[in-house]
Amino acid sequence: MKTPLIFYFTFTLLVILSCSAATSADKHDDFLKCIKHEFHNYSSISNLVYTQTNSSFITILRSSIRNLRFATPTTPKPKVIITPDHESQIPPLICCAKQSGLEIRTRSGGHDFEGLSYVAQVPFVIIDMINLSDVTVDVEHKTAWVGGGATIGSLYYRIAQKTPVLGFPAGIYPAVGVGGHFSGGGYGPLMRKYGLAADNVIDARIIDASGRILDRKSMGEDLFWAIRGGGGASFGVITAWKVQLVDVPETVTVFRVGRTLEQNATQIISRWQHVAPEIDQDLFIWALASKVNTTITVSFSSLFLGGGAEKLTALMREKFPELGVVREDCIETSWVKSTQFVTGFPIEIPREILLDRNPAGVVGYVKMKSNYVQKPIPESGFEGVWRYLYKAEGAKRAVIVLIPYGGRMAEISESATPFPHRAGNLCSFSFYVSWGEDRDSKRHISWSRRLYDYVTPYVAGSPRASYYNYIDLDLGVNNVVGETSYAQASVWGRKYFGHNFDRLVRVKAMVDPHNFFRNEQSIVPNSI
Repeated sequence: MKTPLIFYFTFTLLVILSCSAATSADKHDDFLKCIKHEFHNYSSISNLVYTQTNSSFITILRSSIRNLRFATPTTPKPKVIITPDHESQIPPLICCAKQSGLEIRTRSGGHDFEGLSYVAQVPFVIIDMINLSDVTVDVEHKTAWVGGGATIGSLYYRIAQKTPVLGFPAGIYPAVGVGGHFSGGGYGPLMRKYGLAADNVIDARIIDASGRILDRKSMGEDLFWAIRGGGGASFGVITAWKVQLVDVPETVTVFRVGRTLEQNATQIISRWQHVAPEIDQDLFIWALASKVNTTITVSFSSLFLGGGAEKLTALMREKFPELGVVREDCIETSWVKSTQFVTGFPIEIPREILLDRNPAGVVGYVKMKSNYVQKPIPESGFEGVWRYLYKAEGAKRAVIVLIPYGGRMAEISESATPFPHRAGNLCSFSFYVSWGEDRDSKRHISWSRRLYDYVTPYVAGSPRASYYNYIDLDLGVNNVVGETSYAQASVWGRKYFGHNFDRLVRVKAMVDPHNFFRNEQSIVPNSI
């Protein structure tokens, strides 16, 4: 289907005329010449443009790289990095990238597990959103506008500056950028009460492949639906999100309790599958399993919105006595401090830790995989998982992460947003491994693949389900260079999006028919 001409006449005449095909083989020079032409006062943005000859280039590139697998000397580097400080600067960048034959990667926080926001196998530029990170909270209307380069920690911090009784249901790790987190779904400790981050987005600003700056009204409900769980990078550059804040009590209660195999951890985690998804939606209990010294330890952490420590321990005695939670395990605190606690930061330290984009210990070589559980895994299944944890020799850390669903998550339709993993799922079952040397990458990635194969009988299949924010290039067939076919994309697309994949394809065809915004696992614009 040919794109209507009106689609291209939203720029000024000058911008349109400049968007001709590149004639120079040097795409880098073409791009720089183009932006110098587009920005009549280029000196006003020159300090936002970093080329490979710039002394700050590598520093800027590495500033948001969290996975060292994609920071090696042989990793492809962008031709240019741009850090715009206003959304109006982005349309000319899109225009010039198209003219010069360069692809765009948009980076918010850099926590994507396959590095797709800052790596490409074709000539590309990075639009780094770090300067578009303002957060404006409106307590009266219980809303906030969040810049596309903000982190979820900065959102939590700004909310707490204004009020102790509002929060937002986003993720556990505060340095994660909202751009990828919101557009891929975004789960966290408030999900059983209020759903995902994407479920609570009420407006957004996006710049499409034609350079149009759109809000919810002008983009239309189809595109607005797509970017709330279908990944923003397939559809444009999202510069800001408007979110609906949620009510939280002035005091919440948390605990963290660890149990080893010798303390019946296998039996307890087996029982957890029956309790955590069905318990009061005010209570979120997640579990992490890892090898500690010579045994396996399963750590159970919670957030309780329904009252103080006495009420929580009474509820645990009734519903989950196997864990043995007592009053001394519980801490009463504010909601914003609970976000520090679930991350692993001490509650006692200042909440400014939430603003740290580069906290210690977050950078390493990492591989992540995700699954969903619809029927309880038997104890024998967990025992097999423990054997894999024992085999993760040389890893800095190998962790199994189980996140309970149920509650509000089971009430929202699987087609309400592109994120389909709703009713019928007991929990997500994810695991990651991290290590310290590039030479060990093959061995540890192989370990993750073997564990993924092992759990196949215990997790949801037909198709096997995965979480898009834990993007995994092992899933399906990927064309590194060139067009990805619908058949290829559907292999991994249905794992992430289920029946919503075809609607995403239709939206893509409407808003980006020539597939300008793309990466190895972006939505394709055709169903042929």
